[in-house]
Amino acid sequence: MLGLSPVLFLIILTNIIFSYKGFRNKFFFDRYKFDILKLDSGDLVRMISSGFLHVDYNHLIINMLTLYFFADYVVYGVGWINFLIIYMVSLLLGNYFSYKFHRKQKNYTAVGASGAVSGIVYSSILIFPDMRLAFIFFPIPMPGYFFAVGYLIYTIYSMKRQNDNVGHTAHFGGSIAGILVTLVIAPELFVKSALTLIILITTIPIFSYFIFKK
Repeated sequence: MLGLSPVLFLIILTNIIFSYKGFRNKFFFDRYKFDILKLDSGDLVRMISSGFLHVDYNHLIINMLTLYFFADYVVYGVGWINFLIIYMVSLLLGNYFSYKFHRKQKNYTAVGASGAVSGIVYSSILIFPDMRLAFIFFPIPMPGYFFAVGYLIYTIYSMKRQNDNVGHTAHFGGSIAGILVTLVIAPELFVKSALTLIILITTIPIFSYFIFKK
């Protein structure tokens, strides 16, 4: 690990302070959360502010720990400035995708840094295509591209069902944003991570078609 840099520390601290304020003050939480009706009326600050709010401490801790563990890979690959660009663009595009996907659901609201964090996770997998990932619920290390495809398929399926309180659309939009922005910043990854890109490009549209077809 490269350590907790000032940039990463500032992002995590902002999430902690903003979320804590939201935990304590419902008016503050409602004022800055992602809200379709408010966005329709032009309150666009919510596209950013909602990405620094969280539902509870568990939500906050999971997002910040995930960010902490994957941030160094992106920083090592493209530097801190580009890391920040990927984080913020993933946050914005994740929320924009959520807005477009849920626009007819006028009561739809959401909070969380998951879109931005997803962008960082997928950026790191693209930068280090040989990465191996293991989790508590799946202790056997798996190739990064296997996780990338599997999680996006799960996300698309969950977007279709909409039977939980997880912002799957922001996860999906943030993940795609992380991939695209990373490729713009480091186009050499078209060659270095060609296998991962080919797998994503060929499998995700196919699964999307079968999941969303009526």
